[in-house]
Amino acid sequence: MTDDYLKRIGYLIRDARKHRGWTQAELADVLSTSQSAVNRVEQGQQNLTLDTLARIGEALDSEIVSLGLGPVHLRVHGGNKLSGAIDVKTSKNAGVALLCASLLNRGRTTLRRVARIEEVNRILEVLNSIGVKSRWDGNDLELIPPERLELENIDEDAARRTRSIIMFLGPLMHRENKFTLPYAGGCDLGTRTVEPHMSALRPFGLEVKATEGRYHASAGNPTRLARPIVLTERGDTVTENALLAAARHDGVTVIRNASSNYMVQDLCFFLERLGVTVDGVGSTTLTVHGLPDINVDVDYSPSEDPIEAMSLLAAAIVTDSEITIRRAPIEFLEVELATLEEMGFVYELTDEYSADNGQTRLVDITTKPSVLHAPLDKIHPMPFPGLNIDNLPFFSVIAAVAEGQTMIHDWVYENRAIYLTELNKLGASVKLLDPHRVMVEGPARLRAAEVMCPPALRPAVVVLLAMLAAEGTSVLRSVYVIQRGYEDLAERLNSLGASIEVFRDI
Repeated sequence: MTDDYLKRIGYLIRDARKHRGWTQAELADVLSTSQSAVNRVEQGQQNLTLDTLARIGEALDSEIVSLGLGPVHLRVHGGNKLSGAIDVKTSKNAGVALLCASLLNRGRTTLRRVARIEEVNRILEVLNSIGVKSRWDGNDLELIPPERLELENIDEDAARRTRSIIMFLGPLMHRENKFTLPYAGGCDLGTRTVEPHMSALRPFGLEVKATEGRYHASAGNPTRLARPIVLTERGDTVTENALLAAARHDGVTVIRNASSNYMVQDLCFFLERLGVTVDGVGSTTLTVHGLPDINVDVDYSPSEDPIEAMSLLAAAIVTDSEITIRRAPIEFLEVELATLEEMGFVYELTDEYSADNGQTRLVDITTKPSVLHAPLDKIHPMPFPGLNIDNLPFFSVIAAVAEGQTMIHDWVYENRAIYLTELNKLGASVKLLDPHRVMVEGPARLRAAEVMCPPALRPAVVVLLAMLAAEGTSVLRSVYVIQRGYEDLAERLNSLGASIEVFRDI
């Protein structure tokens, strides 16, 4: 093996070990070798046989050799009924916001039951590259910041693969007078301007110039915090950035036209654990009483993900199955359930109980096999408490198995509705009316097909769910985008009776 390959394989082994939450010594013990030998392997300084790689891969439950050879694909044997119960994992979008918010704190931040997804991995890689120490204990994550952030060492490749990097602006302006960040990446959803972020942060004294693939930021004195900050867009990440900037502003900040979505509420609850007072949580006006310095050891549990809960609901509906979805955040699913009920969906709810954050209301949802029909009106998203923009795509595959015509209006993104037409490859009838609207005719007889994974997270999962309902064997290729937002989705669907194989081309 060349030195380059040895280093690449070493990095893969290191990442797989960290993902499992093991130290080098723990891996060495399992392999009956020394910690120094494991360290040489991870540094790319040790020749490796295929037998050794196989033993390491078995120990770490990772196909180390395959990891370096190509993208991950899914082979789906469709037509199976689902059954059983499944817990909803914690929120992807809250998790990445809280990782960014940890930069506000000079003390130790512990986040419980964090979803171990690629989006979280990318943010962790960025945090580690600038000096933040992290340690996994199962799905709990501990973060310890350095005295001085090493922004000159930022992992640009990891940063460019996530849109969440934009949320570094709010906390970093309190730690650095000048800094640069790579452009945000993530899903291919068309042009999404960052100007709302700039206008939200400008009153705090942050000026940003975007040139040569980077945001060049300089922090000055607040300019006009005597009056409320009115967001020009009620966006989730825009609101979060404003909250992150306000948290360490020495004074009171009023944010109007704020998002009240689930991840924003989780961020507010976390800030309160840091000692920051936030009035108006759940409304469109937030009043933040900031602290100029935050140095506390904080322990917080983000709430469950309503988008994953909707994914599981859609999986049950399209396969005409009865399953129980436990720990579903009902306050962020009520409009979706009401819309489904209008379409004929039958389900049962338990009494409400509290999430581990002590704030979010949860229920268990038991789905029932149902005969669905198209709704009387179009289905479209609205800011919370309306139907969630990220839940909208799931109605396309649900509409494909419902009787009649359903119009879906995705007015936020100019590209995403186009990806829903990939369902046609599986036998659905999805007509693109314009870049924002599709008409779905049902019920369709879904059939197996081989499809390249759409480059946007939710449409990609929609295609996977259609494959669950399609008779025969389908293949979904290059599913990294799904791994960005879901932890072990194929394995978890298999626990309900699905038949999905994860494989790579050799």
